[in-house]
Amino acid sequence: MMLEYLITSLIVVLLPGTGVIYTLAYGIGRGWRASVMAAFGCTLGIVPHILASIAGLAALLHTSALAFQVVKYLGVAYLFYMAWSVLRSGGALQVSGRSESTPNRKIILDGLVLNILNPKLSLFFLAFLPQFVPSSAGEPTYFMLGLAAIFMLLTFIVFVGYGAFASATRRYIISKPDVLVWFRRGFAGTFGALGLRLALSDR
Repeated sequence: MMLEYLITSLIVVLLPGTGVIYTLAYGIGRGWRASVMAAFGCTLGIVPHILASIAGLAALLHTSALAFQVVKYLGVAYLFYMAWSVLRSGGALQVSGRSESTPNRKIILDGLVLNILNPKLSLFFLAFLPQFVPSSAGEPTYFMLGLAAIFMLLTFIVFVGYGAFASATRRYIISKPDVLVWFRRGFAGTFGALGLRLALSDR
């Protein structure tokens, strides 16, 4: 059961999403340390969803169309903000060869908010975690917290790996102005596409 959970979780974490794109952007734009902060922020953003799911609060998002839509469109707005942030001159996610740095707390906070404003994460954990709790578990809540902690650890490790890969290509990318421009446009377009997909999605 635990091996199945690890494999399933790893597959889910490896799939590119907003957190992966966010970490890659900082890896290329600001280097490895910034990408680690981005990975940490995205991982922290999972915590509220896990706690809400385990506490049963995620059921509200599932049953209340209004609650789900409010959180969803806040997430859409934030993704569009990220797209604009990449494109604008001097933006926090600007892929740049300049030496100025974004404060760690800003990187972490943006990653945190990015994942908090994704209502599908709560629904995912609500449906995902109980499947791996054995009937013999004496304290299902504690067992699910343990599973959630493993998921978060995998998320952080994988995202740091993505960030390391991105930062390794940083020197090449920033030395090619044309490539740099297309990378910025690509990141902005990806955030915009993810926002549009979330806006058009159902539950």
